[in-house]
Amino acid sequence: MLGASQAERRLLPEGRLAGPMPWVIAIMMFLTALAAAGGLAMASAASRLGSDLGRQVTVQIILADPTQRDREAGAAEQALRAQEGVISARRLGQPEMQALLRPWLGDAGLDRDLPLPAMIDIDLTETGRDRLDRIATMIRTVAPHARIDDHAGFIAPLIGLIRSLGLLAGGIVVMMAGATAAAVVLAARSALNTHRRTIDVMHMMGATDVQVARLFQRRIALDALFGAVVGLVAAIVVIVVLGRRISQIGSGLVGSIALPAGAWLVLLCLPVLAGLLALLVARVTVQRALGRTL
Repeated sequence: MLGASQAERRLLPEGRLAGPMPWVIAIMMFLTALAAAGGLAMASAASRLGSDLGRQVTVQIILADPTQRDREAGAAEQALRAQEGVISARRLGQPEMQALLRPWLGDAGLDRDLPLPAMIDIDLTETGRDRLDRIATMIRTVAPHARIDDHAGFIAPLIGLIRSLGLLAGGIVVMMAGATAAAVVLAARSALNTHRRTIDVMHMMGATDVQVARLFQRRIALDALFGAVVGLVAAIVVIVVLGRRISQIGSGLVGSIALPAGAWLVLLCLPVLAGLLALLVARVTVQRALGRTL
């Protein structure tokens, strides 16, 4: 192993920090990790929004007469709790309604004793989701002035957009992998041209193409692994900082865009995959180039 390492240094004398390829790989890995993290976060957010908000329904009863409004809201809430597929049905209290309207009306608008609608939040099971039409018919029977707002209809375009962004991020990852392979090809060809005379001497001494290629592919793979680790560390720092900024927003929709725990394992595997890709591409490139010269 020591002799092979010394031969490798004589053939490729550049240091790890001197050659351009490790830093090119670092930049590509930085962008790849960010794109992969974005795609995984988008996929997780789309799944979470579809499962959480997709099974929520809101019932609004808008009436100026508070007595009739409370009567219909109470009848609807009681009937909902007895329905199959309804996990919970809870009427929002007056303070909650004021908190929801305060950003639009302000404190001055709320002080005018405006008639606030009665709102009931409903959580459904999968069975209840399938029976939503029947549940809506039942609600309108006991509360004729009720209006049913299906959250799934509102968030469907948003989920479609999030999934499209996730697919775009996946496409970027594939393109960055292709760019990484191209950088390895250029680095391997450059090394071959630089050390052409040394390679000819090695051939005259009996070295095979496989032995020569092994020196190149090992060094290039290590350089790629080093650059990939540097790029991944920089990407993780950016991801952590952005995650903290997103968590400070406090919005339910924005806060749902988070990186799941399993995604971190995928990101940690990226440098290894980059090293294996560089190893394979360098081997093929060097062996083909040596085969054409003989």
